[in-house]
Amino acid sequence: MGESEASIRGRVMRDVISHVTSDHLIGKKIKNGELRKKISGAEPPWKCPDCFQMTVIEMEKFQMELLTAKESPNTEKIILQLHGGGYVGAMRNAYRMFAGLYSEVSHGMSVLTVDYRVAPEHPYPAALEDAYAAYCYLLDEGWFSEQIILAGDSAGGGLAMALCHYLKDKGKQLPAGIVAMSPWTDLTASGESYDTNYEKDPLFGKTRDSLIYNKDYIGDNDPLNAYISPLFGDFRGFPPMLIQVGSYEMLLSDSVSVAAKARQQGVKVRLSIYDGMFHIFQMAAKMLPESKRAWVEIGKFIDVLLND
Repeated sequence: MGESEASIRGRVMRDVISHVTSDHLIGKKIKNGELRKKISGAEPPWKCPDCFQMTVIEMEKFQMELLTAKESPNTEKIILQLHGGGYVGAMRNAYRMFAGLYSEVSHGMSVLTVDYRVAPEHPYPAALEDAYAAYCYLLDEGWFSEQIILAGDSAGGGLAMALCHYLKDKGKQLPAGIVAMSPWTDLTASGESYDTNYEKDPLFGKTRDSLIYNKDYIGDNDPLNAYISPLFGDFRGFPPMLIQVGSYEMLLSDSVSVAAKARQQGVKVRLSIYDGMFHIFQMAAKMLPESKRAWVEIGKFIDVLLND
């Protein structure tokens, strides 16, 4: 399917996003992450669907939310979700919705979502430390590494890979697999799509004053550090990865480059480029044919991990 063949609904939503982000007032705040920093506290309380139970887990420096199916939970594996937000946006209701969808497509797996500390108050390595603490929490609770599936979108997708680099360097067993939606893997912004999709990307395009150029998380650290930009790490020994990305994204290269490098180093990778799609189009859930297809693909990938 070519870019011109993206669904009508997909094109309409892409155009709506582009229109909103072109607004001189709100558009700039969306692109540079200012709204992401504020949105979680301004949201209405999330109402947990009746089919799930939500448990808040207080850690020393952050908290987590465990979503569990009330009927016939799947206890073979558990999903550890690392949310997006450019390392400056905290937990919000969209990621609670993601947790529900992850549970649905995995036939009832529990989903532990980490509300990790974010910049600028908590720059690197805070997010990585919290992700590692959450992983160790699951091990302490009796889960084995091969029962844990990492899932993340945008910064969370990159953080999932950074966590695996960190686990490997510490001699820890790696998880069963990684689901990464438009992972932010190159915080040097050196990929070719940062230029080729500069005019196309409806969320981050047409400006260098955007979240993907923000240094709040990096601080004075080296962006080539694999714990910050996992693209520059060694992927040998990594678990299977499913990487989904939209063809209109400035972050397209972040996915393509990681997939190529990981495959070259012997990792099983499925890279799915969704024609004409924008950053984290999966948030449309079942409203778009492309997002619906993406969630079906995630479910099939998890089924493969279950049968390995």
